[in-house]
Amino acid sequence: EDPSLERHFKGHRDAVTSVDFSLNKKQLASGSMDSCLMIWSMKPQMRAYRFVGHKDAVMCVQFSPSGHLVASGSRDKTVRLWVPSIKGESTAFKAHTATVRSVHFSSDGHSLVTASDDKTVKVWTVHRQKFLFSLSQHINWVRCARFSPDGRLIVSASDDKTVKVWDKTSRECIHSFCEHGGFVNHVDFHPSGTCIAAASTDNTVKVWDVRMNRLLQHYKGNAVVNSLSFHPSGNYLVTASNDSTLKILDLLEGRLLYTLHGHQGPATCVAFSRAGDLFASGGSDEQVMVWKTNFDAADYGDVLKTQKSGTSVDGTHHTLVEMDCGVHLKKTKTQDSGRNHEQQEEETSLVNTLEHIMGQLDVLTQTVSILEQRLTLTEDKLKECLENQQKIIQNK
Repeated sequence: EDPSLERHFKGHRDAVTSVDFSLNKKQLASGSMDSCLMIWSMKPQMRAYRFVGHKDAVMCVQFSPSGHLVASGSRDKTVRLWVPSIKGESTAFKAHTATVRSVHFSSDGHSLVTASDDKTVKVWTVHRQKFLFSLSQHINWVRCARFSPDGRLIVSASDDKTVKVWDKTSRECIHSFCEHGGFVNHVDFHPSGTCIAAASTDNTVKVWDVRMNRLLQHYKGNAVVNSLSFHPSGNYLVTASNDSTLKILDLLEGRLLYTLHGHQGPATCVAFSRAGDLFASGGSDEQVMVWKTNFDAADYGDVLKTQKSGTSVDGTHHTLVEMDCGVHLKKTKTQDSGRNHEQQEEETSLVNTLEHIMGQLDVLTQTVSILEQRLTLTEDKLKECLENQQKIIQNK
């Protein structure tokens, strides 16, 4: 079955810049040039929340792994952490000296990496919102930065036409990919952590192996590619382009599977849900769309069994699977049926409980952070009052 349009959200008043699903798929966050963050509910009758706080365009949004926080970066040079509830409370921290283009949580939810027009990539602790360190070798705006799934590497994409891979511990740049002919708009890690894909204004998507530092695949389109997202199985990649299309690429066969027309004007952002059954897109037309992937889990198994190497769009021959790119990570249903059902249920309930605790911790941290801000305000006011009193006494 082909991917199909599932939901259509209208509410932003300017171009949508970024979309992301929460872990449980109940919510979808979007950022926009209208300075607002919207949290859409996937339940039909639930209303959306509009979060106001940024003083300028919101360039990027992302849910924390537990789904209990949303980070956003803005042209107002700040990063905000929101609790995605009715109150929509947030804490802001001055993150960079220019527009913040990208925010991304590490998979344990403890760290945040941000990228900015000030040419730096910065790493922060989430709970204290404390700055840890800067990575500064790019010589132009940094559009995007992402942690690897294991949190050991950071990849960044810049208008200096390079993609850089950094070691988080040593804080060194361990490799620069310089093959793009244009600005690099977006970059992300394959779920296996062994490859990265980058989207560029040179109309291409390139996939590299980060262990061998070699180009694995190259897809040439007809328009600037703004954004991309790997399917959790690692077998597919979805892209959003200036020609208003979304494209689904089959990484195993190295070919274009689907071209989807939904947006009027440039498609600016795209993201798969954590389970991969949905993906969302946003565009300059102010619209957010949710699509049903319609790749059944059974299909992954079939795809794996079929061709092990393929020809990419430009006709050159590449082998992705033989490079052990982690495409076997997703077990198909059949392999799993041997495990007993109760054990699975117990594990699921344990995971849910842990997630709930993590979520509660996130909310607590956020509350403490908001309280701290209020305390500081109160202290400042008190100080002001005392100073005024001193002045009055002195005048008398």
